[in-house]
Amino acid sequence: MAEKSGAQPRTESHDPDFPEAFLQFMRDGWRDEELSVAPLAEAPNFAKRRAALSAAFPGETLIIPSGNEKVRANDTEYPFRPGSDFFYLTGDRDPDSVLVLRPTGSGHDAVLYTRQRNSKETDAFFRSRNGELWIGRTHTLGEKATELGLETAALGELGGVLAHSAPGRTRVLRGFDANVDRAILAYEPERDKPRDRELAWTLSELKLVKDEWEIAQLQAAIDATVRGFEDVTRVLPADRGVKERLLEGVFGLRARHDGNDVGYGSIVGSGAHATILHWVRNTGVTTPGDLLLMDMGVEGHNLYTADVTRTVPVSGTFTPLQRQVYDIVHASQQAGMDAIRPGVEYKHIHLTCMRVLAEGLHDLGLLPVSVDEAMDGNSTVYRRWTLHGFGHMLGIDVHDCSNARNENYRDGNLAEGYVLTVEPGLYFQPEDELVPAELRGVGVRIEDDVLVTADGYRNLSAELPRSSAEVQEWMAAQRAAGPRLPG
Repeated sequence: MAEKSGAQPRTESHDPDFPEAFLQFMRDGWRDEELSVAPLAEAPNFAKRRAALSAAFPGETLIIPSGNEKVRANDTEYPFRPGSDFFYLTGDRDPDSVLVLRPTGSGHDAVLYTRQRNSKETDAFFRSRNGELWIGRTHTLGEKATELGLETAALGELGGVLAHSAPGRTRVLRGFDANVDRAILAYEPERDKPRDRELAWTLSELKLVKDEWEIAQLQAAIDATVRGFEDVTRVLPADRGVKERLLEGVFGLRARHDGNDVGYGSIVGSGAHATILHWVRNTGVTTPGDLLLMDMGVEGHNLYTADVTRTVPVSGTFTPLQRQVYDIVHASQQAGMDAIRPGVEYKHIHLTCMRVLAEGLHDLGLLPVSVDEAMDGNSTVYRRWTLHGFGHMLGIDVHDCSNARNENYRDGNLAEGYVLTVEPGLYFQPEDELVPAELRGVGVRIEDDVLVTADGYRNLSAELPRSSAEVQEWMAAQRAAGPRLPG
């Protein structure tokens, strides 16, 4: 890639000096292209969310930053993704932007403070890292306001706004912009109800119920994820090994083509790597006869992400023991799904899945106690082989609504419009001497994305087969179809 000049319109140590003749030559002869913009169809959705947040905090100033670019190495950055709460409220994708909701007599005025266009009116267009010869045509403040349906102002004006925001009447979504955090000191007069944390948990709880537009975004990401799993299976040989990173890359191609990117680091674990919950190094090689666990999700164009796991036999056929373990996990997942409906306790779904796993472990002769004893809160010894809970909320984050209070999430009840994963698993570590040798290194997880409906649930990722028999048939069909490029 080309080297970038600095954040200000100046030269870097690795750039040559610019003689005045060159500078004068660069300043003339440019045509200013019009940028065609129109209001985003989803802009009213963002406005409704801002109105709901406004209603929760009457008379107070609310400050929500998008975040800053993160350095990857030296003068290169990671691809920027705006903070989820910021995007949820604005639809804006640029770094350094800050949404400010200022109280009025009847609500709040919303203003987006954002970078001004580095146009060809100054040398910044070719000397600044944000100049248009480096990053392409950017929006003017007016163009961005038109697209987002949101008043905009130059980022340079933000300092004065922050200086006049009294800490005792201002709440900040912290941890995204150090300059904003420093400008308004945390103000927490009540230890049991810190002001800024209340803003964070309110935003998370607003996101618990998905509207129709959000569900459509999730479905699009999930559909692309299904295609990605198909792509991977079509290049997975039954008779020889391939690198886990090849499979990761094939899925990543689908994610970049059909969406924004992957929603999280893809987990591609062959053999014993399947027993490592967050195996993202993906440095192994598949082996015919082993199982392959793949936990992957496409992040859609509007940043809503899928989160799906399938465990498949590399050869295309489960061994009897592999199938026995797989069927236990599948039964656990199905039991959890069958329990989902509005009003059901979140914990009930967890306990339903875990009991089926405990019963399966008992049938395998692994539990040192009865199923009832293992399920007792003072024991839970079955968790040696399950490790994690049944799932989590899903949305614009893979672990969505993570700042919600326990009483409204993990200790609360499900409601229509919630989207959550159901992903039980069994993992037998290769060094676990409490299991038979033939089970060591076997890991199985099955994960789907589920919408809570008025009368139960809908599996949004149902296009990917789940039962052991269906998985084998599906693998054979994908392999027969052969590799394909996205298109």
